[in-house]
Amino acid sequence: MSEAGSTAAAPGKASGTRIAVQKFGTFLSGMIMPNIAAFIAWGIITALFIADGPFPVGQIGGGNAETGFGLDADGVPYVGLVGPMIRYMLPILIAAQGGRMVYGVRGAVVGVIGTMGVIMATPQPMFLGAMIMGPLTAWLMKKVDAIWDGKIKPGFEMLVNNFSAGILSAGVAVAALFVFGPIIEGISTGLGNGVNWLIDHSLLPLASLIIEPAKVLFLNNAINHGVLTPLGINQSAEQGHSILFLSRPTPVPASGSYWPTPSSAPASPRAPRPPPRSSSSSAGSTRSTSRTC
Repeated sequence: MSEAGSTAAAPGKASGTRIAVQKFGTFLSGMIMPNIAAFIAWGIITALFIADGPFPVGQIGGGNAETGFGLDADGVPYVGLVGPMIRYMLPILIAAQGGRMVYGVRGAVVGVIGTMGVIMATPQPMFLGAMIMGPLTAWLMKKVDAIWDGKIKPGFEMLVNNFSAGILSAGVAVAALFVFGPIIEGISTGLGNGVNWLIDHSLLPLASLIIEPAKVLFLNNAINHGVLTPLGINQSAEQGHSILFLSRPTPVPASGSYWPTPSSAPASPRAPRPPPRSSSSSAGSTRSTSRTC
């Protein structure tokens, strides 16, 4: 009996773990999906107005002192839109959405402030840092507010709420700059080295062993915008192209998303069939119809 009970409990535990991972992946996707329009806008500007685009404009695509493209009258390269959008705007939007999902507008505000620490800790796009620091800062703010919930004297709510949010988010931003930022950068660098190793040894198709199951667990956005997109941007800046943009784990049907379906997805219950009508009820309805006529 004990062996049967342990055997029955093992699939239930595995199913609970899978559901928890799927919920986590859905949460990560929820930070990315509302901001897809911003990624499209950045992609259009980048494709059209950088130095290698069909309409190169230094004031939009940004200048380069080494190539002499996009310089002002003093010989200083224009900042443009491409660099600031990928480094500041997109991570801030992700962090704001993550904070809003955890603690509403208040969470979005403190999430953006906390994420500025990881953004300034490294020159590379910090999408992964935004997906971590935005919700984390909002969660901390939620816990701090719960300490004095209902204990603030009337008339002091705005003062306490604003100062508590400002003090907490400032502390998190400083900690992110000196502590979390280098750690997250190290994680991103390690993952990037692994991807570069696959590219150097012509083993990039093996990345599908990670990407395809990640689609089932809704982790494709974390891999895409947290690892592949920053690496692809850096390679494009150095080489003018990147094969990583062809490895984007978009949620389209593939072998990795088909094979787990029969074994893991529960069967949907069928709607019960209506009971057949008895002959007596049909005869009764026929007689009532004849009387009415």
